[in-house]
Amino acid sequence: MNNPYKGRTGLDRILRATGYSLAGLRAAYTGESAFRQEVWLLVVATPWAFWLGRDWVQIALLLGSLMLVLIVELLNSGIEAAIDRVSFELHDLSKRAKDLASAAVLISLLLCAGIWATALWQRLAA
Repeated sequence: MNNPYKGRTGLDRILRATGYSLAGLRAAYTGESAFRQEVWLLVVATPWAFWLGRDWVQIALLLGSLMLVLIVELLNSGIEAAIDRVSFELHDLSKRAKDLASAAVLISLLLCAGIWATALWQRLAA
């Protein structure tokens, strides 16, 4: 059975997918305070990445770790929205899914902090 929403191809598919992605970013920015804070962290930290990083690989790691936090936060928000769509009723599986998604955000933040702390230590120890 063919899905009528999957029939788009070429430039039409790309344009629509881009629109959906931008709508998702807008929804996350306006509706999720954690995502907003992490976006501003990226904005503020970007110039620092160019000072801390000794070459393009280190700069990419610093900025990539911040982008990873945003990606994981978007996935966390999507999981939470899907669960809330199904039911606001308290349920062990809903709590588990939300807790697991939140743990993923925490791990991405710890990884980011570790990368930045290591780069800062390396820069200041030299």
